[in-house]
Amino acid sequence: MAAKDAGMMVQELFLVLLVLGLFAGILSGLPAMLAIAGVPLLVALAGHFAGVFDLGLLQLYPARVWGIMSNPLLMAVPLFVLMGVLLERARLAERMLEVLAQVMGGSARGMALSVLLLSTMIAASTGIVGATVVMLVMVGLRPMLQAGIPRAPAAGLICACGTLGQIIPPSVLLVLLGDQIGNVYTEAQQKAGNFAPDAVSVGDLFAGAVIPGLLLVLLYGLYVFWTLPRTDARRPLAVAGIAGWLRLVGAFLPTLMLIVAVLGSILAGVATPTEAAGLGAIGALLLAAHAQMARAGRLLVLAAGAGALVLVGLRTVSGGQPLTQGAGLILAMIASAVMLAGVLVAGWTLVRTRLLQPVAVETIKISGMVFGIIIAASLLSLVFRGLGGEHEVAKWMQMLPLGEWGALLVIMLIVFLLGFILEAVEIIYIVVPLLGPVVLGGDISPVWFAVLLAMNLQTSFLTPPFGFALFYFRSAAPADLNTLLVYRGVVPFVVLQLLVLAMIMLFPALATWLPGHG
Repeated sequence: MAAKDAGMMVQELFLVLLVLGLFAGILSGLPAMLAIAGVPLLVALAGHFAGVFDLGLLQLYPARVWGIMSNPLLMAVPLFVLMGVLLERARLAERMLEVLAQVMGGSARGMALSVLLLSTMIAASTGIVGATVVMLVMVGLRPMLQAGIPRAPAAGLICACGTLGQIIPPSVLLVLLGDQIGNVYTEAQQKAGNFAPDAVSVGDLFAGAVIPGLLLVLLYGLYVFWTLPRTDARRPLAVAGIAGWLRLVGAFLPTLMLIVAVLGSILAGVATPTEAAGLGAIGALLLAAHAQMARAGRLLVLAAGAGALVLVGLRTVSGGQPLTQGAGLILAMIASAVMLAGVLVAGWTLVRTRLLQPVAVETIKISGMVFGIIIAASLLSLVFRGLGGEHEVAKWMQMLPLGEWGALLVIMLIVFLLGFILEAVEIIYIVVPLLGPVVLGGDISPVWFAVLLAMNLQTSFLTPPFGFALFYFRSAAPADLNTLLVYRGVVPFVVLQLLVLAMIMLFPALATWLPGHG
């Protein structure tokens, strides 16, 4: 008995060593993938010599890696990343803000609301915090200051808007959460005796995040409207009459249609997330080329976009069944040919304008980072379980007051604090597999839990003094916008974030109603 207790103490010691070594490795400046994979490997070897870890478990690792790389859901990640990078590099946001600001006028309120509306659309199409914040600084900061918005609120609004991509679908973060939450929920429910749990899809998470995301944007807008001055200098409206409104529609409609097509096809069950991501990537390619082309070429690109929409419509009408004969098949063949021709022309245009290469490099870098962390986190999870970490976590969580709610609050606090030092991908693939089973084995809704995590991460990335969004802003903003000024400007938006987070916790239907009525 004493020997068994001593062995458990040694095992617990190695678990502590694993956690401390992991944080030390990440904070040391090593690439996250190397730290997340290297530390568990070293701890596993040391644990083997100490007699508390079976190296035979590592034979399961190749199968885990193969499962990750062949997961159809994760194939959506590089496609969504490509979609976001294309829209960012094509400088579509600048044109959209210019036209929207002309409609709103030159007032402080109008310019702030213009930036908020623009960032909502950009966040829905990119989902990358750093890229969105830097883009908003470059495009929106100077016009906001020129419109008379004080520097602190302008900085706070840009930082807050830059994090919207974490919660507004279609978000890469929600795709990754959907992959992990679905697996962890199924496993936890089966261990609890429910051998036929309801499947959790990325579409459910997208639907669950719609109302919280729009509620957050609404609160941002109300705050901006009531706090910025009403009487201020206004420039004459440049948009007037039918021609002006056509400019507005021309600037916003293509991007809006792309987002609606991607998100709508998923929520309607017409396309899987991976298929919708492919549609989004093609649409972003066409939009980026459209912005670079002359009128004649634009017509072909527009025809290609129309062809893609026709294919989506045919898929909807047919109920997802293959078209084998009749007018539908002929129409699908024509639409496919037009779309293919447009994509080829668009691709050549981006090559000729030297836009495709930096887009491809950026997409490969981001996607490689994501998959590297996922593969490394799989090794971490394997070693953690081999050391009995899953049982230790369950034992510690059961000692907390308030049961599942106590465990949920602790997990939320841990995720919030980790958001200061780790990227979202690292947190999702480290925390969710290790701590998620504690709360997902009961009656807690996995969609609600996922939306809470996404909103919590967004709040963490925005919170002084370590929020990532603040660092991204400082890296791109002028030197006279000092750190304390940025902190002061962002605090009201953090309060709004916490308010929405509390509302979701108290009223789970905000996240669960729409998926249940899809």
